Amino acid sequence: MKKGKNNVKPWCPFCGVDVGRTRDAVQRKMTEFPVGSCDCGAVYVCDATGHNVGAAMVECLVYASGDDWDLAWELIPEDDYLTGRIDDYDEVTHKVVPARELDGRWVRGVLYFVRLHRNVVEIAERVRQKQDSAQTSEAAGAASVPPAIEPARDPKRKKKRADKKVVGELAASGDIDSLVDLCFDDRRTLRFLQRLLYEPDEAGRFHTAWVIGQVCARLSSREPGPVADLLHRLFEACTDSAATNWGMIETIGSIISARPDIYGAFTRHLLNFMGEETTRQHVIWALGEIAENRPDLIRKTPFYSTFHFLGHDDPVIRGLMARLMGHIKASEALFQVMALQDDQHEITIYDKGRPVRTTVAQLAIRAVEMIQNGRE
Repeated sequence: MKKGKNNVKPWCPFCGVDVGRTRDAVQRKMTEFPVGSCDCGAVYVCDATGHNVGAAMVECLVYASGDDWDLAWELIPEDDYLTGRIDDYDEVTHKVVPARELDGRWVRGVLYFVRLHRNVVEIAERVRQKQDSAQTSEAAGAASVPPAIEPARDPKRKKKRADKKVVGELAASGDIDSLVDLCFDDRRTLRFLQRLLYEPDEAGRFHTAWVIGQVCARLSSREPGPVADLLHRLFEACTDSAATNWGMIETIGSIISARPDIYGAFTRHLLNFMGEETTRQHVIWALGEIAENRPDLIRKTPFYSTFHFLGHDDPVIRGLMARLMGHIKASEALFQVMALQDDQHEITIYDKGRPVRTTVAQLAIRAVEMIQNGRE
């Protein structure tokens, strides 16, 4: 071990080579641990506080397994992989600080390492290639193509300051271009947009959610971090029993749907809110939005547990479930969806932020067509 009394660069515990700084993964996740890799094949994550090592261990193992949770849980320590850790790591200076104090602040960071054995590496690589191939295929056939990289703003321009009134007016008029410009100028814009969700009118909330999704899609092409922070705030608001979750689930679905290539890993966490009557309808709507562009993200979740909602007493839930099953081409639920083709209950669903009147039967008929076409 290199560790002594002096501050030194962190090293790989397997090969001893100095390792570089961790960085945010391309695809953002709920845990958001920055990751890195060593030339010897080891991967590592950084827990800057040292208080979340358990979560960092899980994240590192999943990252090493090609983001395949099922494979990660099947691996056995020592038999399939080795672990290591570097303590007293300071993320700011990228140094190991044995004294655990630097410039008047405590240093408690941890770098956690995982190196898979060669046979497991080959399995993980095949999994990764299969996922990349599936994502490429889905992207090629997607209804909407992720936006191109947003043009860089002139650094010499006079930046605008955001305020609640201006943001509210721009959102109400659907002025996406101006809102994107404002986001690059003033980070508070996303917070002001989030506040607009506290609106008792359902149509107003869905419109705001759609606007936020479109703005975030363009902003994230250059600055994905603020959008990931927004997603975290939205999820936290949904789990806070003392806060209202109006519009939160809808906005999460709109953001993921607009940029599933970056935020697709957040999809699985939506299912945590299926058990609540107040959020169930919005979760199914959000899953349907995501499935329209990336059905594979839904199929990576335990979506079979949602099938019984096709027989729910609420016609809106039945209709949204039929829509979801159609988008993921769920042949497993074909007969259940077909049973809804005579359900003439009128419902309102939302598309691109606007209300659309339809019936459960119309949604079911369309879903059956999509499922049967997918089987051909």
